[in-house]
Amino acid sequence: MLEELLALGHSGAEYDAWVIKIGDGDQFGSGFVEVNPNSKIPALLDTETDQRVFESGSILLYLAEKFGALLPTDIAGRTETLNWLFWQMGSAPYLGGGFGHFYAYAPEKWQYPIDRFAMEAKRQLDVLDRQLADKAFIAGEDYTIADIAIWSWYGQLVLGRLYSAAEFLDVESYTNVMRWAKEIDARPAVQRGRMVNRISGDPHLQLRERHDARDFDAQTQDKIAV
Repeated sequence: MLEELLALGHSGAEYDAWVIKIGDGDQFGSGFVEVNPNSKIPALLDTETDQRVFESGSILLYLAEKFGALLPTDIAGRTETLNWLFWQMGSAPYLGGGFGHFYAYAPEKWQYPIDRFAMEAKRQLDVLDRQLADKAFIAGEDYTIADIAIWSWYGQLVLGRLYSAAEFLDVESYTNVMRWAKEIDARPAVQRGRMVNRISGDPHLQLRERHDARDFDAQTQDKIAV
């Protein structure tokens, strides 16, 4: 979202990004808890106003309203965008905490929960596929915070980046979702955003901390690793 705002010319969206290593318990440190008392990532602190913002949907809505971007101003367009933003907030736990856990991370492979959550994941993909059948983006013809929120889970899933489950879920059958996911994946701001705070994978795609736009050229892990 921040990279999209910068691409739109909103210089006030310049930001600092730090890695929170949840495996090390960084999210329970007093500094982080002051920003998000629920000790979950992501969290944002607006240093202009000292406003803390936590939960992804709240962060997206806050930034959209602060900069007047990526959220329609007419009541119909705004409402449709928020319909889908909140759909993602309610649906993603089934994809992440449910399907992802039992399919990829649970110490034992139990068929019933895998089947149950796979069925729900496929139902959600079908909902998106029907929504995108005659629309360029989730809420209509314009790219919005709903696309940003939903792509980050469902777009990554169908592009094969979550749980190695693309074939299992037959994601290629959701042709409208695939078209949408690939188009968003090609956006330069999305490609930059995916590099930020990345601590695994290709070193040239890892920008572990981001404090200036020039860091993409000078501070990726392949350039600073000893």
